[in-house]
Amino acid sequence: MAGHRTDCIEKPLRICFEMMGHFIGSHPWWFLIIPLMLSAGLGSGFYLLKDKISNDIEAQFTPVDGPAKMERKYIQETFPGNDSMFSRLRLSTDGNYATVIAASDGNILTVESLQDILDIDFKIRSMVVQFDNQSFRYVDVCAKVIGSCTSNDILDMIDYNANNIDAVNLTFPWFHSDFRSFPLYLSLGSVTINTESSVESAEAIQLHYYLEEDNKTKTDLWLESFINLISNESSPRLQVSYSTSVSMQQEFEKSPASVIYLFSITYTIAIVFSIMTCWRLDNVRTKVWVACCGVFSTGVAVLSGFGALLLLGQPFVMTAATCPFLILGIGLDDMFIMVSCWQRTRVLDSVSDRLADTYREAAVSISITTLTDALALFLGYSSPFGSVRSFCLYAGISVCFCYLYGITFLGACMALNGQREAENKHWFTCAKIPEDEPSGNSKAFSMCCVGGRYNRITGKEKTEAMSYIFERFYGPCLTHKLTKACVFVMYAGYLAVSIYGCCILKEGLDIKNLALDDSYMIDYYNHQRQHFSEFSCNVMVAVKKPLSYWDSDEDLDSCISSFESLNFVNSTFAWFLSYKNHANASNLNISSQEAFYTHLPRFLQLNPMFRQDINLTVDGDIQASRFFVQTLNKATMKDMMTGLRKTAEECPVELLVFHPAFIYYDQYTVITDSAVQTILVAVVVMLVVSLILIPNPLCSISVAFAICSVITGVAGFMSLWGVNLDSISMINLVMCIGFSVDFSAHISYSFVSSTKSDANEKAMDALAHLGYPILQGALSTVVGVVVLSASGSYIFRTFFKIVFLVIVFGLLHGLVFIPVFLTVFGVSGRCR
Repeated sequence: MAGHRTDCIEKPLRICFEMMGHFIGSHPWWFLIIPLMLSAGLGSGFYLLKDKISNDIEAQFTPVDGPAKMERKYIQETFPGNDSMFSRLRLSTDGNYATVIAASDGNILTVESLQDILDIDFKIRSMVVQFDNQSFRYVDVCAKVIGSCTSNDILDMIDYNANNIDAVNLTFPWFHSDFRSFPLYLSLGSVTINTESSVESAEAIQLHYYLEEDNKTKTDLWLESFINLISNESSPRLQVSYSTSVSMQQEFEKSPASVIYLFSITYTIAIVFSIMTCWRLDNVRTKVWVACCGVFSTGVAVLSGFGALLLLGQPFVMTAATCPFLILGIGLDDMFIMVSCWQRTRVLDSVSDRLADTYREAAVSISITTLTDALALFLGYSSPFGSVRSFCLYAGISVCFCYLYGITFLGACMALNGQREAENKHWFTCAKIPEDEPSGNSKAFSMCCVGGRYNRITGKEKTEAMSYIFERFYGPCLTHKLTKACVFVMYAGYLAVSIYGCCILKEGLDIKNLALDDSYMIDYYNHQRQHFSEFSCNVMVAVKKPLSYWDSDEDLDSCISSFESLNFVNSTFAWFLSYKNHANASNLNISSQEAFYTHLPRFLQLNPMFRQDINLTVDGDIQASRFFVQTLNKATMKDMMTGLRKTAEECPVELLVFHPAFIYYDQYTVITDSAVQTILVAVVVMLVVSLILIPNPLCSISVAFAICSVITGVAGFMSLWGVNLDSISMINLVMCIGFSVDFSAHISYSFVSSTKSDANEKAMDALAHLGYPILQGALSTVVGVVVLSASGSYIFRTFFKIVFLVIVFGLLHGLVFIPVFLTVFGVSGRCR
């Protein structure tokens, strides 16, 4: 491979960066002040932050062009709702509601427990809310059916009297009275029945309070009062949980505030860690100020990147709040590389020459990682999820600013620090101090007031202890034959566990994960899952073309049979089936078109709800209608939705299936394909970039291999850590693509840039030069994000988990696997 030269771009770049370093070293103040002025100007965009926040859950966490959104549009246009005839079954959205689940450890169908529930219901209905100096109650904002508020079936059955429970023979899942049938499975949970389907006991009751949607201000006030009321409600016999139609959105918007304090902790830890790792016992050669400037540089990069996008009117989604943690890791990694290269320059050279040598050695390597990070993020902008797009755009632009300030502002800081070193001045007092300890002075004087030593033979700064360990011990040990064999065994084990994890990786975002851990929503979702999980969605099926309903339509009958044959479908509820039953009971002949339309108005008068299921033309003909299928929780959400859609497509009648939850379930159909597509495209792009900028094809391939390997490991281990593949983790996987390049690219580039001829010596040389900076960068990132593990938000904890995995596996590849693989595959001879 040594004969292949691909440095036609890399070599000119090194020369350009060398010239840039010389110029910055000669004029440091310009490159210190201009970036600060630029960041101050762009930072003004933060004044627009409040107006640009866009945290709508549906818009950001569901596919932008999901099929369910088109299906919903058709349903809303074809079957518009009737405000005077509210029907929960026929809602095309989640609706406007409040709900309460009262649960008990024993049977809740006792007089005492039911009386407590009736008391709660009375308090809710009689609650007084103030609006514009006027008061209103539930009856003033409730969704109505023929002038009356919608009621709760279970309370209607006992006529709002707890003592009547013993006189009512409840049947499950449907309760049939003389006038109508009630879906009791919506009201009772964890039900025990006897052989005759009569209810013996139940552990939970759910109450719903639906509101009108024409006055959002009033209904929002009522919902807020509802939350305040129920949050203070307690009962010795009941566990009460509650939710509203606006609860999840409100709880989700609390997430950023929950981690604001973590930003200050993170940057404090990052500054302390950077200072500690850049500290030298030498009072002149120590890089304390460079470390501080490196952290500050990442901060102004975020300020500039976010500010610029806000000034351009780009919406800000909460997921982008994790960007500062990401940029901090990238910026510090670059800083440690530059500091390492600076320490290998000749001390007696001029500052401009030293910075030129630093840029020549470090800038191309940093450019490769920045380019791959930014490209990976910008490729992620093609995601169908708004939250992923926002994160990728904000993070990608911030990475670019991080790079810009790294080679300008940070370079200027290094030059100014170099001027202090050249004049042998103390790092803190800036007073000139002796290089050697004067005779007769104490040890304390030597520790505090002496500095500036360097290796007189090489003319370079003395090697710090960790770099010495990498050079003298770690490198030779890693390149030993026995160690290489162990590394291959270790990699095989890593790959096996990773692939197993990928095979069991679950898909989809559990909506409750958008709320904070201490949210009241968590109890509600847990109770709902515990007590009301047997029955799933009541899915509407739209018949999009006119049919001969008066005939025994074999095509429609076969379609219904196809739906009912699915193992997760329980029953079918249709207006035309009810119409036929009504005709049979009334001895009506509706087998002809004329008779069918003649008797239809009377049937709809008796059953006015069915009017919403029929779309009539001006001439009174049925051009579209709908019926409903009740599903069970016997399949995953993805399988249920795709199974219904597939059944509808295979029917000879043109059908459409829809439920408001499908808006969220659509993520299951696109998340895997979207993630795989983004990763594959990114890998190809990374390979092209590496081939262009790293002067050795095999080393470029090793970088692409590292990306695939790290992503496989992260995807596998994140499933073992309880993280699903959803829009939140997809954000981090996109970020993972860029991060996984960093360490391997640094080592690979240093490997092929080495002047050594033997492959083992090249690996040892690369580890000696960059082993410690890479370890510094990895540890600084982990230390920076570790505080997020204490976050009460799933979003930020997921960010921590995946960043942790990325860093650990990236470090493992950069310092263990890649060096060994490069030596084993026989890359020898200088490639430049």
